[in-house]
Amino acid sequence: MLAEGVIKQLLNTKPGDVLNQIRKNSPLIWNISNFVSMDIAANALLAFGASPAMAHAIEEAESFSQICKAINGALTINIGTFDKYWQECAMKIVLKANKAQVPWVLDPVGAGASEFRNKNATELLKLKPTVLRGNASEIISISDSQGGGKGVDSTAESNEALDAAKSLAIKYQIVVAVTGEVDYVTDGSKTLVVHGGNIMMTKVTATGCALTCLIGAGLTTDQDTIKSTANILGIYGLAADMAFKDCNGPGSLKTRLMDSLYNITPDYVDEKIKISQL
Repeated sequence: MLAEGVIKQLLNTKPGDVLNQIRKNSPLIWNISNFVSMDIAANALLAFGASPAMAHAIEEAESFSQICKAINGALTINIGTFDKYWQECAMKIVLKANKAQVPWVLDPVGAGASEFRNKNATELLKLKPTVLRGNASEIISISDSQGGGKGVDSTAESNEALDAAKSLAIKYQIVVAVTGEVDYVTDGSKTLVVHGGNIMMTKVTATGCALTCLIGAGLTTDQDTIKSTANILGIYGLAADMAFKDCNGPGSLKTRLMDSLYNITPDYVDEKIKISQL
């Protein structure tokens, strides 16, 4: 494993540049989210400096895809509370986004828990998201490996999903991010390891969903996909750790997380972020 200083040179960019560009440009992030995550996802994007739009109606797909194309926005899709209508909308929306060359992130929430979720995830995956982000159980499940989750919670460690992530990245020619105690970002040939975060984040619902939306914001910067995704994961982990130090439990952690995303600085990110390469 390469040393932290070496990896930063290999990345040929400062991780804090992602944060700088998002705050400077305030990109529109169009989110097909779920009922549980809409609030925290929208507020995380606002705190980070982006502009959220929570819109899943097919009637708006053409308008939002053209807006995102015109102003360098991105799309995120989260299947957490999909029904048949939402799934149909998501498929049509992705086709519009792909046609407009809008980058997008797929979050296969709860994949492995039901046949319906698996179907939703695999059909969207065939449309080649720019980034696939999930926990270990979700990534293992949609790679056709044996695995599953406890509802939306992972029952596997992130490193257990690394082979599945590489396989998916190669098969679909995408970047796959596996999040957990340690995060992995891979394009199938190169894999970055992101250290940080806090276990108490698992006690606040939809923090992973919010992270997916921030990854979408990272896709609007001039860093390539694997770099921007790893840097967003690192920044989010630092913000989570900052929030934990000043909270009394899960309730105040959620509030402190929004404050940390707002107050974290590029200089702090460049000093503290921990990324290495396998």
